[in-house]
This record gives sequence, C-alpha cells and structure tokens, in this order.
Amino acid sequence: MNHVLDEPRFDYVSTADKAFVQAFDNEMTRLGYTHGDVIGDGYCWGRHMLIYRRQGVKSQTVYARIYLREEDIILRLFFNNIDKQRAYIEQAPDHIKQVFSGPFGNCQHCHNEKDGQCRFRKSYTIEDIFIEKCNGNTFWFFQPRLDTMSEYINLFTAFYPPRKRN
Repeated sequence: MNHVLDEPRFDYVSTADKAFVQAFDNEMTRLGYTHGDVIGDGYCWGRHMLIYRRQGVKSQTVYARIYLREEDIILRLFFNNIDKQRAYIEQAPDHIKQVFSGPFGNCQHCHNEKDGQCRFRKSYTIEDIFIEKCNGNTFWFFQPRLDTMSEYINLFTAFYPPRKRN
C-alpha cells in the first residue's frame, strides 16, 4: 500500500492520513478484507476511494470505504442490525458514539418510502432514544486518526467478528 500512496497522484493526501490508510489496510487484511489493490475514483465523496470487501468470496458486499479528499479522509463503515451492538456503542468513546447518535445523517423523511417503509433508513435505539439515519449518510468517521485505529477496528469486529479458520 505504501508504494501506491507514494505515487504523485496522491500528493494531496497528508502524511498522517496516509499512515492511517496504511494501518487500516493492514488491519483489514489481517481480518480477511481487501480493497483488491484498487484505489478508484471517489466520485462525489472525494478524489479517490478504497472499497473493502471480504477476501476470497464472490459477494460484492461492501464493509468499509475510505474516501480520500483534498483536505482530509473519511472512514465509512457499513453496519446493519445496530440494536444488536447497542451496549457496545453506548460504552464507546464519544467520537465513535457520536457517529451513531449525533445529527449527521439524520433521516429527513424524504418520502422515499413504499408501504410506509424507507428502504434507505437505518433505525435503532441508543440510550433509549429512537434514531433514524439516512443510509446514504451513515457511519462516517471524519478525520480518523492513527491513535484511535484500535477503536475503529474494535467497532468493526463487534459487528463482524473474525471467522475461525478450520
């Protein structure tokens, strides 16, 4: 990964952000996830993007993304069944908990519903407060830092426990 991030096209990414991307990539590889050695276009999320999927499976399920932007990076984790990890989230450090309970990504009830259910809405309860988030803007960790890497990985493995190899 280091040799890729050292290419001139990534000069806009800070040294600290490159270190985070490298460390996150190492951890995801250890857990069995890969971005397939592809750093693609970021489209509307940033200049470039890494997309993490499970290694060695045909499924195209996305588990994490890193958006490389002009000024910073964003770590985005993809979670379902938030209520199953409620206790973990409620005990998490504020910069983790805030992503689940803060105002960013709150559902605006844009009427993208069929039979009263929005297929793009994440609904769950944190500290006895019912929360609805728009799935397009959920679980974005702005400006993640290397010194909090273990907290992101612990959160990720709470939702996706490592598989035991036979």
